[in-house]
Amino acid sequence: MAYKSNNALGLFFGFIMGVVVFGFSFWGIDYSLGADDKTLKIMLYIPAYLFLAIYLFLIVGLINMGYRIEEAGLTIKWGLYSVSIPWAEINEVFQVEGKGNIFSLLGASWPGYMIGLYSVKGLGPVRMFATTPQKGFIYLKTARGFYGLTPADNEMIKAIAVKANKEVQMVDMNEMPEEIKGKNIQEDRFYKILFNLNLIFLLLFAAYLAIFFPGSGAPPFIILLLVLAVALFFFGIGNAGRLYQFSEQGGCILLLLALAVTGIFFILSLSEITLR
Repeated sequence: MAYKSNNALGLFFGFIMGVVVFGFSFWGIDYSLGADDKTLKIMLYIPAYLFLAIYLFLIVGLINMGYRIEEAGLTIKWGLYSVSIPWAEINEVFQVEGKGNIFSLLGASWPGYMIGLYSVKGLGPVRMFATTPQKGFIYLKTARGFYGLTPADNEMIKAIAVKANKEVQMVDMNEMPEEIKGKNIQEDRFYKILFNLNLIFLLLFAAYLAIFFPGSGAPPFIILLLVLAVALFFFGIGNAGRLYQFSEQGGCILLLLALAVTGIFFILSLSEITLR
C-alpha cells in the first residue's frame, strides 16, 4: 500500500522561493556585469547554476516523496532514489510527538520540507524523508540506519508495527528534559533577534535599491551587492543554525558577521546613490 507525504506547503514555498531567489540572482549577475567583466560573470554563473541544479533536484525529490508498505518490507521513495527495508531489519518503531530539537548535519530544509542527515537531540541521528517533522514524525531504528518519516496518513505507523511485529513506542519531546534534548534554537531570543535583523536588513536593502536605484546614475555593479547579500543571507542562516548546536556563541557570531557585511553593502550603495 502506498502512502503519500503532505508536500503541498513545501512545494508552494519551494517554488516561490526558487523563482524569486534564482530569478533575481541570474538577472542581477547579467545586469550588473558587462562585456568587460566576462571572467567574473562566468565565475558567478558557475556556482549559481550548480546551486540551481541541486535545488531542482531537491524539488523533484519532494514531488514524488512517499512510502510503500509491501510484503517484503518498507520502501521509501524520494526522487530517483529509493531504499527498501525488510521487516526483519526494523528493530524499533517510535511515534515522536511534540517540538523536537532537530538540526542539520548534511541536509536541506525549508517550511514544509526536510531531507537529508539530521540529528534529533535526545534521540540521535536520523535520515529525514519528511515534510513537517517539527510537528511529529515516525522514527524507525533499523539495521540499515535510522529514518524519519511524515506520511499524510497517520495510520501508516500501525501498519509498519504490524508488519515488523513491533510495538509503537511513544516519545513526547515536550516532556523531555532540556539537559537531554538541548536548547531549542527557536527559543533563544538573542538568536531570533539576530536572525530577524538579518532578514530585515536584507529586505530594507532590496527596497532601497528598488526605490532609489532607477534613474540614479549609480553603477550597475550596485545590483551585484544585493545578489551577494542574498547569497550571504542563506549561507549565514544555514550554517549558523548548524554551528549553534555545537557552540551557541559561534552561531550568533556568524549571524553578526553576516549582518555586518550586509550593512557594509548597504552603506556602499548609499554612498553611490544618495550621498554622491
